[in-house]
This record gives sequence, structure tokens and C-alpha cells, in this order.
Amino acid sequence: MGVGVAQCFAEAGYPVVVVDPDPVALGSGPARLRAGVRMAQLLRRRSSAPAGAETGAGTGTGTGTGVGAGDGTPASSSPSPEARVVWSEKLSDLAPALFVVECAREKVSVKEEILRQLDQVCGPDAVFASCTSCIPITRLGSVTGRPDRVIGTHFMNPAPLKDAVEVIRAPGTSERTVRRTTDLLAELGKQALVVRDAPGFVTNRVLMLTLNEAATVLGEGTADAETVDRVFQDCFGHPMGPLRTADLIGLDTVLDSLEVLREFTGDERFRPCALLARHVAEGNVGRKSGRGFHQYPAQRNRPEHHLVSRGGASHG
Repeated sequence: MGVGVAQCFAEAGYPVVVVDPDPVALGSGPARLRAGVRMAQLLRRRSSAPAGAETGAGTGTGTGTGVGAGDGTPASSSPSPEARVVWSEKLSDLAPALFVVECAREKVSVKEEILRQLDQVCGPDAVFASCTSCIPITRLGSVTGRPDRVIGTHFMNPAPLKDAVEVIRAPGTSERTVRRTTDLLAELGKQALVVRDAPGFVTNRVLMLTLNEAATVLGEGTADAETVDRVFQDCFGHPMGPLRTADLIGLDTVLDSLEVLREFTGDERFRPCALLARHVAEGNVGRKSGRGFHQYPAQRNRPEHHLVSRGGASHG
């Protein structure tokens, strides 16, 4: 997700700093970004979309823990998107950033620690936008000295090819922060859908229940995985069934999201079903591992892989 978000900003002309302490993730980032830019351009040409109708975005690697995006002023249009991205393992390199998108994995403690560090590193006017999929923004903002400048930007996956971003405004988020965020997203070619703060917001408060119940139906033997997905595609017109959606997101991320929702709502409906938990424990976490509820071809050398992988970082 982080690489995808970085791609969106870079394609819109912004200088981007991507930070990830994992040397493997950081080392693979530039190649994944190049592949993402090529794939997005190819898909846009095929769809004959108007120029600029869809732009990519990125602020982290596939397993990234923190990201910073530009200074609010688009760079020259001449450099390639790849040339606008700087890769670093040091959070201190985000010091000049005025807008930072955090794309860490969906763990409260991990995100809170990153935001605490960012609060010390970045200037007082910097906005912190979390790409969390479920954690209340009020909770994340509370660990900083700037809750009025903390907001949720829930990018969908794959970020460069999705037109909408779920923007979460906490009670303490200022109007200026909301305006800065929605204006910036508009420059990326994204539609900002602003919702109030709550566990899971709109998207995942509904979606995660659906994914968990679909896995439950599969585990109970009501239908096989292909049939479960075909019911949603052929009966409801969904472009992708719930089990393939879960595989795309990453079953580990789905599991993390359900646990967060259960913690913050106290609702046992969000308890991960046994089949989902077993797949994650066995390392079968979806497309990125080659197997989840469905099986997938080896993807190591496929240039479009990061467009369909979450890398374990966050749900988007």
C-alpha cells in the first residue's frame, strides 16, 4: 500500500520521501515503484481514460512503517515519477515534510509509536494522515501534540487505480486539516469521501464482517471458494467476490483489522473465524503468498505484483 500511495503523489508531481526500516522492503521499493508506474500507464491506456483522470499515490514500501509526502507544492512535470521519490531508513528525513502519510501494519501499538516519533521529527504545521483501515483517528491523534492535525486517509487497494479515498475526520481534527487533505487529494485526482470517526469507519465496519462471514460459510462447507465468490459476482454484480477480496487485501491484514474492530467495539461478531485464523497461522495469506482462500501463480517476477499485494503493511 505504501508504494502505491507514494506513486500517487509522485505521479501528481510532488517530491516524496519514503521511509522504511526494513532493508529488504526498502531495497525492493524502487523496482516495485517502476513496475507500478508502468502497469498503471498501461492500464490507463487500455481503458482510454482522459489524461490525468487517474493518478497514483504512494508514501511507503509494501511493508513500510512511515512515509512523508512533499511540501505542498507540485514539482516540475519533467522528472519521471520514480525520480521524485527518495528512499530512506531514517524517520528524521521526514523533517521537512508538511504532509505525512503513515502506512504501517494495522497494529495500534505500531502506529502509535510511529506517530509519537513523527511528532518529534516534523515541524508543527505538518499534517499526519494515517492510512489505517480500522483504528479510530481520535486514538491515534491522542499520542501526538497535534490532534487537530491528525486525519485518516484510507486509500483503497491498489491506490494508483482507485478514484476515491475514505477521509476520516475525528472530533478534534480541524477544518483547516480537512481542507488541506481534501484539496491535496483532489490534486492527485482522488475523490475525498469524508466520514466521521468510528472503529472501521464506513468501509471496514461493513466489509470486514462480510469477509469474515464469507470465510465462515466456506469453513462450514456451504459452498467452495469459487462458488461463494461467484454468488456475489453473478447475483449481486460485484466485480470481485469476498474471498478474492480478502486474498487481495491480505488475510493477515484482514485478521489484524478484525481484531482491532473487536477491541474497539467490544462486538464479538468481529471475532476472526477459525478458517481465517488457520490460513494466517500457516502463512497462506492471499495473493502475496500465492495461496489464501484461492491459489495464485508465483508472483515474484510479475511486474504488476505490488498492485495486487498489501505487503503486510496496511489495509487500503
